[in-house]
Amino acid sequence: MRDLVEVEFDPADVAIIPGRAPAKARRGRTVTVNRAESPLSWLAARGLVDARQVEAGERLRRDYEIAQLGPRVTMHWDSVRVDGGGGDDADPTLAHVAAKRRFDAAIAATGSGLSDILWRVVCAGEAIPAAERALGWPGRAGRLVLGLALDRLADHYRLM
Repeated sequence: MRDLVEVEFDPADVAIIPGRAPAKARRGRTVTVNRAESPLSWLAARGLVDARQVEAGERLRRDYEIAQLGPRVTMHWDSVRVDGGGGDDADPTLAHVAAKRRFDAAIAATGSGLSDILWRVVCAGEAIPAAERALGWPGRAGRLVLGLALDRLADHYRLM
């Protein structure tokens, strides 16, 4: 299923929530996103989660991706410095470590009972029914618990 929408990115490459006006008029790049691709965006497109919850989930997913916590599908192709000289360019490892710390703090803030569904849906991209089955939960419990987890995550990020 394809549910395509144009999403504008601000200069810091942070997604602006579709249907929500940016704080000030900015001209940034736009990309076409399939909202049916992410379970969180699928829920947002149907009005089942609010913009605050989506923003919190996207922040968590961004840290998850920057920290490269997902499974590797192929060989590690990052460039390796051979000369051993000290350069002035920023070390990408520091970004990974900082993102991992932010991710761990956010997961800890949501709590052990809520972080399971949060990780499965937001980071791993599982559909809610699949996450419910994997966790051994009854049907329709996942959306309620995910909403609570996203609220707690938004509180951690101090989103209004």
